Amino acid sequence: MTQIVGIDFGTTNTVVAVLQPDGSVRTQRFEVGTEVFDVFRTVLCFWREHGGARALEHAGGPHGIAAYLDDPIDSRLIMSMKTYLAQRSFTQTNIFGRIFTLEQMVGVFLRALLGGAHAGARIIAGRPVRFAGEFADDDFGETRLRAGYADAGFGEIGTALEPEAAGYRFTRTLDQPATVLVGDFGGGTSDFSVLRFTPGNAHPVESLAHGGVGIAGDSFDYRIIDHAVSPRLGKGGVYKTMGSDMPVPIEYYAGFARWHRLSLMRTPKMLRDIEEVARACVDPAPLRSLATLIREELGYQLYQTVSAVKAALSQADSARLQFSFDGVSLDEEITREKFEAWIAPDVAKLGATVDQVLERSGVKAEEIDRVFLTGGTSFVPAVRRIFEGRFGGEKISAGGEFVSVAEGLALIGQDRLTRPSRS
Repeated sequence: MTQIVGIDFGTTNTVVAVLQPDGSVRTQRFEVGTEVFDVFRTVLCFWREHGGARALEHAGGPHGIAAYLDDPIDSRLIMSMKTYLAQRSFTQTNIFGRIFTLEQMVGVFLRALLGGAHAGARIIAGRPVRFAGEFADDDFGETRLRAGYADAGFGEIGTALEPEAAGYRFTRTLDQPATVLVGDFGGGTSDFSVLRFTPGNAHPVESLAHGGVGIAGDSFDYRIIDHAVSPRLGKGGVYKTMGSDMPVPIEYYAGFARWHRLSLMRTPKMLRDIEEVARACVDPAPLRSLATLIREELGYQLYQTVSAVKAALSQADSARLQFSFDGVSLDEEITREKFEAWIAPDVAKLGATVDQVLERSGVKAEEIDRVFLTGGTSFVPAVRRIFEGRFGGEKISAGGEFVSVAEGLALIGQDRLTRPSRS
């Protein structure tokens, strides 16, 4: 019997689900020390032992994070690979003298994830409706995603849209016909699908419309950084050149939009540029703190701190952001009201995308029977209100926030295998 495996390769986390002989789905677990997880962080860490000329070493997921935290200065942490898949401007990178294409890095990660398991399996890989990036080429993104799986040793794979996969899992809980809107919130993108479920049909799940936008959890993290952290690191300041006041270059803070970009800023030229500007400032300390943050590879720790604050604001009216390094102590109380003002433009774009998907589907808001939300950002109250206002809170369901897409992908694989006309 052909094994069917669903893989939700995400911006932040990756999940693997395996279809069982009885038709149920089991999420693959990953042991890390004494703990067991059903998600695998989508990161790679590369290093050379003692900085020498030995072969390049690497580790993925939580093992990669541990290796990086053990020696951040002489390591290279690769994060958010998925956000670059549809960007033609990114082709390759140099890691300790070795050139890797993006497809090769995805392949390295998948091998670290699976460790040789599931050889010969039928893989159903998830993909977003719209890949991340302002100039994303979605067809190009899927082509490179497939190439990454091929580099990992998988030949023919199937793909399915991530919100449709989440909907497949959710409709298994229904026993009567329903029109369902699914919202899948990842780290880099948010995707929506309108599905019609008709139990007893040969193809019980019919897709009516899809849509997506490159706004999700990472975008909200960036808003916190931009308002609560970057000003303490020199953003908005001025320096003097040729007798005139000039604003501190805004590009110094662009790296905070995607955490992994901070590592790319750790170059001698960039650090020299920051120091030159700092010397021309009345108060050079904030920019020198920025340089230290970059030099000491503290972006991941800052990312963890900010993500925890964002999560806390989904449960409480305020949360304290505390982060200290090299004599710098960031300590700010952030209210939910303030946070919601910061993310208001992003939330408006999410709402507009939902409306566009409804319009494409030909289904009115009042004709939606159920709403299923998945992904960590679905807990943010301002995001929740998008759906409560349009559909009513009583129609909203949630669950399997991190595993529903992978499990749905495995179910789609089962459907395609038994009904090849839909493959």
